[in-house]
Amino acid sequence: MSEKIFLASPHMSDEGYEKEYIKEAFDTNWIAPLGENVNKFEEEIANYVGAQNAAALTSGTAAIHMALKALDVKQGDIVFCSSLTFSATANPIIYQNATPVFIDSEEETWNMDPVALEKAFEKYPNPKAVIIVHLYGIPAKMDEIVKICKEHNTPLIEDAAESLGATYKGKQTGTFGKYGAYSFNGNKIITTSGGGMLVSDDKEKIQKVRFWITQSREKERYYEHKELGYNYRMSNIVAGIGRGQLKVLNKRIEQKTDIYNRYKEAFKDIEEIEMQPTLENTKPNYWLSVITLKETSKVKPIDIIVALEKGNIESRPVWKPMHMQPVFEDCDFIKVKEKAVSTDLFERGVCLPSDTKMTVEQQEKVINVIKKLF
Repeated sequence: MSEKIFLASPHMSDEGYEKEYIKEAFDTNWIAPLGENVNKFEEEIANYVGAQNAAALTSGTAAIHMALKALDVKQGDIVFCSSLTFSATANPIIYQNATPVFIDSEEETWNMDPVALEKAFEKYPNPKAVIIVHLYGIPAKMDEIVKICKEHNTPLIEDAAESLGATYKGKQTGTFGKYGAYSFNGNKIITTSGGGMLVSDDKEKIQKVRFWITQSREKERYYEHKELGYNYRMSNIVAGIGRGQLKVLNKRIEQKTDIYNRYKEAFKDIEEIEMQPTLENTKPNYWLSVITLKETSKVKPIDIIVALEKGNIESRPVWKPMHMQPVFEDCDFIKVKEKAVSTDLFERGVCLPSDTKMTVEQQEKVINVIKKLF
């Protein structure tokens, strides 16, 4: 069988930057939390995105969890959350015993619909927070969303797990809200194998988060704990991988952009296929290249997925929205259109291989398999 073409897999730098930082950690015998790599990785991410402070954690999920905790989200509180996302966005709301209310997408970016968000505020005037997602690395309508949150005096958390390096009007995603969360999971644009980062301009809160994620250990000779703690701190080894990966982030964005544009060009004459749209004045990182098929198309998403599978090529449906998930079936969902946009995108969407290690020839193979179906 031919070599497998992955959806998105880890891609270490050709220069071996990651090994240098890992070697340094081993040479100094400093492999556990904390260490120089952790401190430097926080600084370097903060500098890259233009945030004042950053805390390195074990995952993007932990970053969202700590953002909610920092906002004092607790039982009885309502949190508005994008419905079209991975469950890691919504799960931390439940960790805090709060109640998610899911918000539908709009068609121009597939992200949270500002009109639906306004509608949610009419129904629930006092939510504790809003969590928006920049889906597949495409920035959301930040002007509208930030304006609505400010008008209602509600803090905004950005789940930028998929959008590190993407910009909206020149400003990095993850830096518009009170908190921004990034992920370095194995399939992300840069990876540390696992890991995440929470950024904020609130120095005091980030320091508090660092305290919580190292088990809330007080500064005493003995182990003293006055608050509930979490074992969420990133290790020095993992942070070393991240520092090396950050050096090639811009290169990875260029590669992802080339992949998206190659698909766009290849499918421009197939009327049934549409690429995920983007806004003017934004620079997505195109983490995944995603298509939808028109309702009139005789070819369905499953046909593409199965055809690619036969060629040892990995693809995936669009995220199944949170309002459709059995675990969240009791949660409210706010939409504008009769048929939810997020439901429609789930039914018609396919995530195509977007691996930066994929050669042009391999991408042509993917394109040819899809073209043959039409």
